[in-house]
Amino acid sequence: MSVSRVVELEGHIIDSGMMQAAFGIVMDHGGSFDVEEFDIGRRKDQESYARMLVTAETEEDLQSIVHDLHQQGANPADPDDATLEPAPDDRVVPHGFYSTTNHPTEIRLDGEWIEVEDIEMDCAVVVEGTADGPRAYTKVLNAVEEGDMIVTGEAGIRVQPPERPRDQEGAFGFMQGGVSSERPSESTIQQIAGAVEETKAEGGDVLVVAGPALIHSGAREDLARLVDGGFVDYLSIGNGFAVHDIERDLYGTSLGVNTETLDHARHGHKHHIYAISEIIRAGGIEEAVEDGMLESGVMYECVTNDVPYVIAGSIRDDGPLPDTITDAVEAQNAIREQAHEADMVLMLSTLLHSVAVGNCLPSTTRVVCVDINPATVTQLLDRGSAQAVGMVTDIGTFVPILAENLLEEGAVELDD
Repeated sequence: MSVSRVVELEGHIIDSGMMQAAFGIVMDHGGSFDVEEFDIGRRKDQESYARMLVTAETEEDLQSIVHDLHQQGANPADPDDATLEPAPDDRVVPHGFYSTTNHPTEIRLDGEWIEVEDIEMDCAVVVEGTADGPRAYTKVLNAVEEGDMIVTGEAGIRVQPPERPRDQEGAFGFMQGGVSSERPSESTIQQIAGAVEETKAEGGDVLVVAGPALIHSGAREDLARLVDGGFVDYLSIGNGFAVHDIERDLYGTSLGVNTETLDHARHGHKHHIYAISEIIRAGGIEEAVEDGMLESGVMYECVTNDVPYVIAGSIRDDGPLPDTITDAVEAQNAIREQAHEADMVLMLSTLLHSVAVGNCLPSTTRVVCVDINPATVTQLLDRGSAQAVGMVTDIGTFVPILAENLLEEGAVELDD
């Protein structure tokens, strides 16, 4: 005997691909569907609505279908309140807890929908009472405390995948997803510069996630100029980026190579470890700037312009620098704080670090990913941002052109 459930889809469900995706999910799970109601929006400012009866052979099959539909923004037509269960111990969640997507999410309590704060993927939803009523927010599993009231199951949860831009107007009109390797690079970089300007003009914050290839490619000075020009509000990097940026200032090399002449310096292979030693001797990057030891580069500009940075360590690190966060959980929490503040993220030639930051981002955050490897760009864009663009190009080409567009043409005036 078959079982069924009615779900609803609302918004720009046709041109966003939501409806087609919903049909595919049902059929891939071996179920069937019947569209009971379908109202089509006939203008750009009109939304569409579909009511769909989903049928499966067993309750287990139906739950699998409804779960996957839910991730795409198809919600039950007759929602119940969310189910809450206490966490049985620290870092332990109830069986069947709801694992979040990175899309805007609401839960239903006492018949009212409440927005889930600080949404990011793969978290639990915690509900607590306040003087102003119930509050819902995300917690990573290792932050869950005994007694936290955790949302379980799928009932009373509404996911709203953000719409992709419907036209080309405004600086963000071009951010429709996909990877650009054939479009004119300078034109795309111009548009990205416009998106940065628009973010800053709206009072938003730009987070830069950068890998050491940026230093090796000779783009260090241009990124430093962007920091000094006020276009970078947060910097998220690994130990290697900071080390080679500092090495360039102290010894004129990056990994022992002069980035201007490409000559290998005599004993240059020791320069990075010498750079680490000098920063340890000074007590840290900020102390090295204050002492006059460090006089240029990205880290220097971050210190002198009060731009917060997070240096996350790894098992590959030499040293590491005193400023590097070597505890993985502590580093993740620091990255999460930056990600929640960011309105736009530039991911520049670093796969693993960008994945770490991307895991903390809501799908509404604007993302630009640049890497010479197409697979890297595709992997990062597939993490779920609704407003994202990727460029397959050399980071040493991208950053200087971006800086030229933002600084030399003087597009916006930024507050001090």
